[in-house]
Amino acid sequence: MIRLFYISASILSADFSNLSDQIRQAEDAGADWIHVDVMDGHFVPNITMGPFVVETCRKITSLPLDIHLMIEKPENHIHSFINAGANWVSIHIEGNPNVHRTIQLIHSLGAKAGIVLNPGTPSHAIEAVIPFIDLVLVMTVNPGFSGQSFIPQTLGKISAIRDMLDKNNKEAILQVDGGINPQNISAVAQAGANCFVAATAIFKHPQGIAEGLHSLRKELQKKMRLSPQIQERD
Repeated sequence: MIRLFYISASILSADFSNLSDQIRQAEDAGADWIHVDVMDGHFVPNITMGPFVVETCRKITSLPLDIHLMIEKPENHIHSFINAGANWVSIHIEGNPNVHRTIQLIHSLGAKAGIVLNPGTPSHAIEAVIPFIDLVLVMTVNPGFSGQSFIPQTLGKISAIRDMLDKNNKEAILQVDGGINPQNISAVAQAGANCFVAATAIFKHPQGIAEGLHSLRKELQKKMRLSPQIQERD
């Protein structure tokens, strides 16, 4: 099975005083999605963005908006984020007893649904919902802050989840978020991921946003030449 790959540019590291220009630079440089990290200060130790930021992003770009909800009781806020323009909404398996119902809600409102695992959560925790989701997001840092270092021990989990998806939901995307950079993106692709969230590597690149994206794609293109099972999206 040939898998396309995608880069989702996380605005967590963007310059919010120039957000419109930053997003447009990422889009012009070839970002596939725009990733929005939503944190409530309870589920994770930080407070970030809400539906208003998603609505603003929707006005700036036509790229798919990829929303990661790191919040308590996400089911109470799904409507707001999808109404604001979210195309993908991902929720955590941790502390979410109504996860299947929330996935159904996301689908009923016309968006794609993702399930997220923290670094300390085993892959089998999501086994029961694999048939119902469109995306699995594996966190390769402890969620809450950008600029953290990739946890290499998560590569085995990525591989395990790739096996689960290949057996039970081949169309689902396997996304990875946390410390993704040109030095590790090829190994993450080798483990089975096909969507890569990057914040610092794009928006804080010393040579600018376009060079940050180019550096990531360059490494993925090397991977493509070595493996016929992965190809760049059209």
